Amino acid sequence: MEADPEFELQGLCHLALVCEDMERTVDFYTNVLGMKLKKTINMPNGGQHFFFDMGGDQFLAFFWFPDAPKRAPGIASSAVLPGLGDIATAHASMNHVAFKIPLDKFDEYKAKLDAKGVETGPVLEHDDSPRGVAETFHEGVYVRSMYFFDPDGVLLEFAAWTRELTEDDVNLAPMTAAGVPAGQGASA
Repeated sequence: MEADPEFELQGLCHLALVCEDMERTVDFYTNVLGMKLKKTINMPNGGQHFFFDMGGDQFLAFFWFPDAPKRAPGIASSAVLPGLGDIATAHASMNHVAFKIPLDKFDEYKAKLDAKGVETGPVLEHDDSPRGVAETFHEGVYVRSMYFFDPDGVLLEFAAWTRELTEDDVNLAPMTAAGVPAGQGASA
């Protein structure tokens, strides 16, 4: 992979989310997902900031604020699991966190979540079809995934790449705020 000439980015340091109940969050991420709690911080405002090891020297962090606003599903977070309805969220929201898992462990990990009472959505075979998801696995599927919520409604994904991505996988112009592909301008 070619290095960035301006910044030597080395992956994700941490992603910081907000929870309603830190005890419940610690229980879910350590006892259900098996992450190790690596750092706990008391904040001057009475809040807390905890870091969980996701592997690869990368962390998932949570803030607990004593007076944080309540969650707003369908605005700041997804209201439903992918494959079961519209997952759109507001601008500047965090839609979901995807954990990379080995493809050969996918079914085993699904069974483990089921055994722990975690409701998962349907297994999604992501492809480049107009729907974006295939009914069954085929050679065009690039990632296999399952989604579930944590106790605070944070949408999580277990994702397994099924093939290497190539230059051919970058073939769309980005959309503008007006909903048109970049460079095409608004039509009259």
